[in-house]
Amino acid sequence: MARHLVLDTETTGLDPRTGHRLIEVACVEVVDYMPTGRSFHKYCHPDREIDPDAERVHGISLSFLHDKPRFHEIVDELMEFIGEDKIVAHNAPFDRGFVNAELTRCNRQVTKDDDWIDTLALAKKKFPGMYNSLDALCKRMKISLASRDKHGALIDAELLAAVYLELQGGKERALDLAMTTVERANAAIQSIVYGARPRPLAPRSTADERAAHEAFVHGVLKDKAVWLKFGL
Repeated sequence: MARHLVLDTETTGLDPRTGHRLIEVACVEVVDYMPTGRSFHKYCHPDREIDPDAERVHGISLSFLHDKPRFHEIVDELMEFIGEDKIVAHNAPFDRGFVNAELTRCNRQVTKDDDWIDTLALAKKKFPGMYNSLDALCKRMKISLASRDKHGALIDAELLAAVYLELQGGKERALDLAMTTVERANAAIQSIVYGARPRPLAPRSTADERAAHEAFVHGVLKDKAVWLKFGL
């Protein structure tokens, strides 16, 4: 069983090295390349202003975040949800940079490059020379963007989970996984061995009923009953 966490973030700006902070983080659980319905989603107060250009993209204001927890208050829950599994992100170095900057502030171990799968890099290999933003990939793969009027970590993570499935083979991959599940179920059924019944079942008919049936067979069908040919 392969488990991945499809992650997206929203931030106060573009570069954590200049003090910009993470303000929203979401993860969608994917098992065998299919979303399970489990997710993690939190907003965080950044203790700094949000760049106007960033706010125009994600629509998250500092006033909205006034009662939200700081990252150090949600870090344990986030990292427990991620566990030891791979993290999938679109333009993963961006999200990894912000996540690691926040982990460093909390004196926590940072994630390694090998912990991440970059769907932007996967898309560039599959669609070389094409525009491979999340929006462009959704449109190319006919994934609905109806619920996405602004960028948001949770909706983007859910869209990216669908894109990731398509990048891994799409519906054909899902069908293969479904067939594997069916094959495993059939194998489990065939492996069941039934032992001898310790006590035979009691007859469902009475002696009188069996005698009446035998008289009917010999009186009406005589020797034409098919089962008589087999000694039944």
